[in-house]
Amino acid sequence: MSAAPAPVEQTTHARLIVSTHRSALLRVTLHYRADDPLAVRMVFPAEYALEPDPLDDPADEYGDPYGDPYGDPLAGLPAEPSPEPADGVEWVFARQLLATGLDLPSGEGDVHVRPALGTRTVVELRSPEGVALLQFDRADLRRFLWHSYLAVPEGRELSHLDCDRALAELLA
Repeated sequence: MSAAPAPVEQTTHARLIVSTHRSALLRVTLHYRADDPLAVRMVFPAEYALEPDPLDDPADEYGDPYGDPYGDPLAGLPAEPSPEPADGVEWVFARQLLATGLDLPSGEGDVHVRPALGTRTVVELRSPEGVALLQFDRADLRRFLWHSYLAVPEGRELSHLDCDRALAELLA
């Protein structure tokens, strides 16, 4: 029996879009594992996590008195990243969503991926605390996906899925 493919990990930079005139550069690590073949993981520094604003009205689901469903993208975000984050915030979503979003707007729910101007791709992460817009160089995301396809070819994901282990983790 052959050994499982090594996990794919790639660190890249992304721009956190704060406003039309402000952004912050941060380091993002992308992960892919053959034992979880349908998912990719995106980890970014914990200091960029969207935290609930203690001044928000708990009756207002999005923290915006004017009804903006996207909330305040600055809530809980520092102006600059620390050089060495202690731990990160991880988002997990479908590898197919990332692949499709490089060419076409894709996603439902908490994660949306879409092409942007030039050679950029935007990943939109939604939570009850707000929305984070991350802009990546499309080539970096394509390189990551290419390496993930070397580990588990597209269309072969189910042959790598351990349903018993996945069910045990779900029920644990």
